[in-house]
Amino acid sequence: MSQDVISCEYHAAKARWNVVRMMRASGAGHLGGALSCIDIVTALYFRTMKNDPANPTDPARDRFVLSAGHKGMSQYGVLAEAGYFPIEELDTYGQLGSHIPGHPDMHKLPGIEANTGALGHGLSISLGMALGARLSGGASRVFTVLGDGELPEGSNWEAFAAAAHHRVDNLIAIIDDNGLQISGKTADVMGLEPIEDHLRAFGWSVRVIDGNDMEQVISTLDQVPFEEGKPSAIVAHTVKGKGISFAENQVGYHYWKPKGDELERAEAELEAQIAAKQQELVGILGNTAGNNAVLGGVAPPAAAPGIASAQTGERVGAVALLLELSQGKA
Repeated sequence: MSQDVISCEYHAAKARWNVVRMMRASGAGHLGGALSCIDIVTALYFRTMKNDPANPTDPARDRFVLSAGHKGMSQYGVLAEAGYFPIEELDTYGQLGSHIPGHPDMHKLPGIEANTGALGHGLSISLGMALGARLSGGASRVFTVLGDGELPEGSNWEAFAAAAHHRVDNLIAIIDDNGLQISGKTADVMGLEPIEDHLRAFGWSVRVIDGNDMEQVISTLDQVPFEEGKPSAIVAHTVKGKGISFAENQVGYHYWKPKGDELERAEAELEAQIAAKQQELVGILGNTAGNNAVLGGVAPPAAAPGIASAQTGERVGAVALLLELSQGKA
């Protein structure tokens, strides 16, 4: 497995931990979908997209729109890990005056491109951005994540049709197909399976992947656009609540209010995942004092208040420096 894949898995594990940190701060939140799509969001920010936390309004940047805005904790967790804002801001989630509200707000936080949460609008916004980039002669790409449960919104299909008609091949839609929504199984509420057939019928070039397999996520994103003159769609089969064993594939964790020792159990599981990925990185790059110091050893964060992010203002933080150390550049 490549260093890029393991590095992204490491950051995804930390981003999942960030989600639970926000849950501890607020006492409730849309956990399930945030965890199902976080591998995709991590790969976008840490590898695929042209983006710079130090210059979040760079006109040449790629854009990301989280159409399924209730999954905002996934984006917040990744943005904090990537250094877009101080990680301590996560401890204000769910509080009055917070810059990280329940749904993304572009006026409150760097890295948020659009206000979303009213389902079915993110794809249309993204299409407008992609057309704007093309008209201005820029090379920016626009990525958007939609939930499978929001696909029945008719505005999505207007945007799917318009994007294909106008041959907008700098637009990439990723469907977080975790099979569950707040009311139950998506197939029972409003079945659209197989989703890929609908998208192909609308003129999109489509790939189907395991959206929680980082190697598949990265290799597929590396191929966009899949066809010249066609928008690209990725149907990513994912697991709701991925990363927390007792929440996985459980509709009751769509919106979670932790009970008993659930937070402690979730933190323990994610800390173990972080430590395992740290060990893998050290195994690849060398078990030296310098490498361990950059990663902070293999001890995971012990408590939410004041934990240190691997990203403290640098694009790729610890892992980038770790790579430099391994190559003799630092």
